[in-house]
Amino acid sequence: MIRKVLIANRGEIAVRIIRACREMGILTVAVYSEADREALHAQLADEAVCIGPAPSKDSYLNMERILSAALVTGADAVHPGFGFLSENSTFARRCQECHITWIGPSPEVMDRLGNKSEARNTMQAAGVPVIPGTKEPVFDWETGLSEADRIGFPVMIKAALGGGGKGMRMAETRGEFQSAFQTAQKEAKSSFADGTMYVERLIRHPRHVEFQIMADSFGNVIHLGERDCSIQRNHQKMIEESPCVAIDDTLRERMGSAAVRAAKAAHYVNAGTIEFLLEPDGNFYFMEMNTRIQVEHPVTEWVTGMDLIQEQLRVASGMPLSVTQGEVRLSGHAIECRINAENPAKNFRPCPGKITEMHLPGGFGVRVDTAAYDGYVIPAFYDSMLAKLIVHGRTREEAIARMRSALGEVVIEGVDTNVDYLYSILNEEEYLAGRADIEFVERLTERL
Repeated sequence: MIRKVLIANRGEIAVRIIRACREMGILTVAVYSEADREALHAQLADEAVCIGPAPSKDSYLNMERILSAALVTGADAVHPGFGFLSENSTFARRCQECHITWIGPSPEVMDRLGNKSEARNTMQAAGVPVIPGTKEPVFDWETGLSEADRIGFPVMIKAALGGGGKGMRMAETRGEFQSAFQTAQKEAKSSFADGTMYVERLIRHPRHVEFQIMADSFGNVIHLGERDCSIQRNHQKMIEESPCVAIDDTLRERMGSAAVRAAKAAHYVNAGTIEFLLEPDGNFYFMEMNTRIQVEHPVTEWVTGMDLIQEQLRVASGMPLSVTQGEVRLSGHAIECRINAENPAKNFRPCPGKITEMHLPGGFGVRVDTAAYDGYVIPAFYDSMLAKLIVHGRTREEAIARMRSALGEVVIEGVDTNVDYLYSILNEEEYLAGRADIEFVERLTERL
C-alpha cells in the first residue's frame, strides 16, 4: 500500500485528497507557493513544502521543484488532482523515473488520449460513436476549410491538445472559417504550446453528459453512472448533477457500455471520465476523455456511495476494484454548484481579495468541499473557484429544493461571488423542467 502521498495541487482538491488519505492511514505532503503560505491544504497535511513564487509556472507547474519535494520528504506517490500537471504525461513519466507511483493512468495512455485526434481514432476503432470530423491533424486553415467543406457547416474548430474550453471556435459558414481557425490556433499555441487542430461537425442543442469510469491493473473496468454537465459558460461547468433526467435505463446501459469499451480500448487504469454530447433524439457521440479525477466527482460519490479518491489510491497501490459493475447502484439525485469569486454582472470578472466573513451551509444531505475560511485571502494568480456545494435528495425535486435552501445560507463577504446567479438558475423554468442544454446559460445571460 502507498505510504506517503505528495499532492501536486492546491485548493479544495488538495484538501479533499488529504482527508481521503488520512482516513486510510496514509501520510500526506502538501506543496504550496509563496502566495499559498496560509492556505488550508498547507496547514492540514502532515508535511508542507514551499515550491516557489506565486506564478504557477514557478510553483505548481514546476516539475523539478515538485519532484524534489517528493524525494526530500520520502513520498512514494504523487496525486495530481485536476488542472495544473494532472494531464501532463511528461510529469507522470518523470515521477515513474524517480520510482514514485503516479496516481493516474500511464503516460503512454495519457499521450494517446490527450491528443484529441488520436483519441477519436481510438474510439472509432472500438466502435464508440464519434462526431463526424477530421481523421488527421490539421495545421493550417486552408486544409481545415477543405475538411470543413467535406464535413458540412456549421463546424467546431478545436485544439488537438486542448482543454478547459481554450483553443475552440465555431464557424457557421465558410466566410467565418479562416478567422475562427486562426484565432483558435493562436489561443492553442499560447495555452498549450501546440497549434495542432482538428475540425468536427457542430452538434446543435446537445447535452454534455459524462460517464465516470474506474479501471484497475487486472483488466476490470466499470462505469459509475453519468453526470449532466450541460450548465456551463464558455465551456466551463457551473452546475452538475447525477443522474441525467434525459437518460433512461436503456440509454444509460448503451452509453455506459460505450464508456467501458472506450476505456478498455485505451488500456486505461485508474479514474477517468468519458465525455459525450447527447442529442435530443438520443444519439450520442464521444467528445473526449479526461485522464484525471474531475471537479464534479462528488455527485457521483453521493449517488453511488463510493469514495473515488480512496478508490484511486487502492488501484494505484496495485489492488483490484472494490466493486463489480453489477454491484454499482445509483441512489437518489445529487447536484453540485461551483461557487466562484467572480462578478456575473461584470462579465464574470474574477474577484480576488480577503474574505471578511464566511458562513457555509450544513445539514442533512449537504456537503461543502472548500479550502476557503474566514479571513482567507484569495490569491489573484489561480482560478476563482472558492467552494463546491453539493446536495443529495431522494428525487431531483428534493435535491433542487435542498440546493436552494443551502445557497440561501451562504454568506461570503469581502469579495463578489456567483451565488445569486446560481440561485437564479435553480428557479428557471427550463432548468426545473430538465430541458437545459449546453446553450442554456448563454440564453439565460442574454435575458438577465
